[in-house]
Amino acid sequence: MMRAYEQDYAGWVEDTALAIEEGRFTEIDRVALADEVKGLGITERDRIESALRVLVRHLLKTKYQPEKRTRSWELSIRVQRKHLAKYLRHSPSLRPELPELLSDAYDNARIEAANETGLDPDTFPEACEWTIAEILG
Repeated sequence: MMRAYEQDYAGWVEDTALAIEEGRFTEIDRVALADEVKGLGITERDRIESALRVLVRHLLKTKYQPEKRTRSWELSIRVQRKHLAKYLRHSPSLRPELPELLSDAYDNARIEAANETGLDPDTFPEACEWTIAEILG
């Protein structure tokens, strides 16, 4: 018997995967499965936006507080670029969404950079000053 999505998510996932493997498609809660599959796409977008936010935050700090530049900022920039390259390799259809994801990430990165540097938020431009290509390195 399949466990219910609303009552035991982990159990439902396990049961659904097994039902798919065994070809028992009539037992699958198709609506719940479709929602979960859609959620996977949202998770990928969120992952890319998060990496962009961290990367841009460190780019801002490096540009607007160069005297406080640290090795950890540089390392973070390199690591986030590697993460972004991997995410985009696995989900190339999200590449056209990068301008929108960057715009969303930039708003938060700007606030975080101001918080971390102690600089006035108006120190940082309202819109991202780097192109996607520059961001990705």
